[in-house]
Amino acid sequence: MRETFLPYCLPDMGHTEIEHVVSAVQSGWLAKGPMTFDFEEKFAEYVGAKHAIGMNSCTAALHVALEAAGIGSGDEVITTPMTFAASANTIIKTGATPVFVDIDPETGLIDPDLIEGKITPRTKAIVPVHYAGNACDLDKIYSLADKYGLYISEDAAHSLYTRYNGRLIGNHPKGSASFSFYATKNICTGEGGMLVTDDDEIARRARILITHGMSKNAWNRYTNGGSWRYDIEEFGYKYNMFDLQASLGLAQLSRLDELQAKREQLSAAYDKALKTIPGISTQRLSPGTTTHSLHLYIIKVDQKDFGLSRDDTIEKLKEYNIGTSVHFLPVHLMSAYRNKYGYKPGDFPNAEDWADKIISLPLYPRMSEDDVEYVAESLREIQKGF
Repeated sequence: MRETFLPYCLPDMGHTEIEHVVSAVQSGWLAKGPMTFDFEEKFAEYVGAKHAIGMNSCTAALHVALEAAGIGSGDEVITTPMTFAASANTIIKTGATPVFVDIDPETGLIDPDLIEGKITPRTKAIVPVHYAGNACDLDKIYSLADKYGLYISEDAAHSLYTRYNGRLIGNHPKGSASFSFYATKNICTGEGGMLVTDDDEIARRARILITHGMSKNAWNRYTNGGSWRYDIEEFGYKYNMFDLQASLGLAQLSRLDELQAKREQLSAAYDKALKTIPGISTQRLSPGTTTHSLHLYIIKVDQKDFGLSRDDTIEKLKEYNIGTSVHFLPVHLMSAYRNKYGYKPGDFPNAEDWADKIISLPLYPRMSEDDVEYVAESLREIQKGF
């Protein structure tokens, strides 16, 4: 039994990050400015997108992507219930209605073969979620978009570094993708997000919407040669990224290969250590996912073979000083959704069964292979005790 607690996740911050933050502070420009623009440019170059727009969260990016595409009152947007609430909440905030499609029971991803049956004349967009770093079947989804004239807003919160058929998520000539830099993500800025797109008009509207709908941001107005005059072109939001966030983003992006190599090492150690434990299985790689971001390491606990339920397993792991999480509780079973739309248990059986069995184990670059072995050995001891 280890004496210290193994957290579910910790960010990996070092001298590179400190130097970038100090540089931002010493520059005297803390709001949106040169570091934000630099981060946007480097991020767009990395994923292979024409435009990247930095925001204060992935939630903001998802919201703005739909608004910039003209999604609004009376529209329907298809997504998955196996996601964080932001994917669906942002649909509602445009005035549209989320329409859920059940998941593939092996991958946890939206089942592309069920999407077409949910398309109606009111359907205007699809929000596929690249869950845990596993890529959705984009060929099928974009084919449906072409057939029915739908906009695709990819929820890429988990999928920086994921490749679909050899191409990085975010590198697609149509639609958009929204990334997260929350504290648990593969690169983090504490809070933060990025919208990427090749669509000039989506990018133009997004840049306006994230700063109250203003025609000029503070950098345009307050630097030498700027002008104090501005216009409010749309009813926008305060969603922009700022330079302190971007300083961390630049540092973390420069280390992405290093951070991912550690995730790959730890994930491989988990694969080897867990494969002999009865009742424990892992998320199946989806077809087309040629590189997994390994944002989450998800196991499924089969109570019949393992001996304990998922909930009891989490409690036992706590006794072994191991932190875990669950990604996610199905959105349609949240009280707000049940009260507003009348959802009930049984509406999306694959998502509900998945959610009842999954545990996200600790996986982050600051861990060691000894930590992985301790988690696996703890699961063995728990299983043998029952």
